[in-house]
Parts: sequence; C-alpha cells; structure tokens
Amino acid sequence: MNNMQQGLSDQEIMEDILSSQKLITGIYNTFSNECVHQPLRDDFLNILREEHNLQSCVFTEMEKRGWYNPPPAEAQMVNQTKTKFTNIGQSL
Repeated sequence: MNNMQQGLSDQEIMEDILSSQKLITGIYNTFSNECVHQPLRDDFLNILREEHNLQSCVFTEMEKRGWYNPPPAEAQMVNQTKTKFTNIGQSL
C-alpha cells in the first residue's frame, strides 16, 4: 500500500496542525487589529491568545519528537532586528 492508502503519519498530521495554527493566528490577528467594536475586539484577542497557546503546545510536542527543529537565530540577525525595532520605537 502506498502512503495515501495508509493514511497520514503522526508527523504529517502534526505538521498540518502547526501550519493551520499559523494561518489561524494570522487571521485572528488581522481581525483584532481591524475591529472597531471593543467588545468584539476583546473576543478576537482572547481567541488569538488561545490559538497561540495551541500553536505553542503543538510546536513543543513536535520539537520533543524531533519533528520540528528551527535553526537558532544568528547573533547578527538578532542584533539587526533589535536595532530595527529600537529605531522604529524611537521614531514614534
């Protein structure tokens, strides 16, 4: 039997869940940023926090299993990003 007939592996399922959570958090982030009705915005922000928590759980589980190992950030990139956002903060 090929892989499609056997179904998805646990790793493939977790990869799909993680990708879905990334998409979902992006959507809720946009909704919360653009919402003018404060009670609804609060609801979106609460849902966004819950979705980020789910994403974190999936990420942690995948990392424990060796299925998701993003490379560590290089010191130069960290410093460039820090400088960028410091400059943005000072310009506000």
